[in-house]
Amino acid sequence: MTLRIGFLISHPIQYFTPIFRELAKQCDLTVFFAHRQTAEQQARSGFGVAFDWDVDLLEGYHSKLLRNVARAPSTDRFFGCDTPGIAAEIAGGAFDGFVVPGWALRSYWQAVQACRRAGVPVFVRGDSQLIGPRGGALRLAKAVAFRGVLRRFDGFLYVGQRNRDYLRHYGAAADRLFFSPHCVDNDAFRTASDAARQAAPAAGDATPVRRILFAGKLIERKRPFDVLRAASQVAGRGVPVEVAFAGSGDLQDALTSAAAAAGLRAHFHGFVNQSELPAVYATADVIVLPSDGRETWGLVINEAMACGVPAVVSDAVGCGPDLVEPGITGAVFPLGDTAALAAGIETVLAFDRDRTRRALAERMETYSPARAAQGIAGAASALKSQSS
Repeated sequence: MTLRIGFLISHPIQYFTPIFRELAKQCDLTVFFAHRQTAEQQARSGFGVAFDWDVDLLEGYHSKLLRNVARAPSTDRFFGCDTPGIAAEIAGGAFDGFVVPGWALRSYWQAVQACRRAGVPVFVRGDSQLIGPRGGALRLAKAVAFRGVLRRFDGFLYVGQRNRDYLRHYGAAADRLFFSPHCVDNDAFRTASDAARQAAPAAGDATPVRRILFAGKLIERKRPFDVLRAASQVAGRGVPVEVAFAGSGDLQDALTSAAAAAGLRAHFHGFVNQSELPAVYATADVIVLPSDGRETWGLVINEAMACGVPAVVSDAVGCGPDLVEPGITGAVFPLGDTAALAAGIETVLAFDRDRTRRALAERMETYSPARAAQGIAGAASALKSQSS
């Protein structure tokens, strides 16, 4: 008998679409959206420019847009997504399992409560990690609150090692944990980046300039200035490098000035839409993500690795333990240590390119939409079997 699975997310998100398409091949899937972002709301969410994604985020699976009755509809605030209609959808949906990506919106709690009333197993698939030292009182209060939150769920879909550690820390039972890895559309990124490389003009005989790429919003918590500082150190040791920034944000003007003051070649792509990203990755020799612990994963690393580009990440970035194998797929450095970041960049630039791309392709076989979908369907099937 075909599984019926429901999934509620705030709005169409480019990283979820490949998973939904794969999951729709394995079960009877309905995806519910609590909100539809406008181009202006995308800008206010940190991208810095108004835009619509240039790829179809709704093709390949069945979806419904719920009526959002919030006074000020938004995905940025708890009460910005208020969709009481999800209760009727769940009550009449005969779902074998239902998934929400967290608990930060009222809509998600409306779904959780509706699942409880209907006897539908409800799963959470987020990417939170344990970050930074906290005082004793705050740590205790958070532990009590989060343990209560997790008790509302029947199962937990963890995206990586640190997310699993987080869930176990707050009391999730080991037999209710199911691996559904963070991922991107690996095949699309690989195919498009290969095509971009083939179309690029052949390199001359001169010593090649190696490109260090930063991809993401140009904001403080992602620490883009660390990239410039490290690149300056690498260049100072005689390695010809340039830096590229793919993204927009409040720090762009300051970064432009800093690069000029350091005498670094720097290219600012600005905001890059989905269809154009593979060509940007194809020009890079290494991607760097120096973010602090609020970077609970870092899906740009998945994108780059799908395109055959190794990574250097800070030890606070969530995807590090899963995707970055030092000496094989990249390097890890202590947060804020630009000397160590520079050393990591130099190490990765010395990798054998073909060997690295083979290792990256193997890693992406695990962190793929197919594996993510299998985890979701397997979790629903497991709890269905336990209840029957």
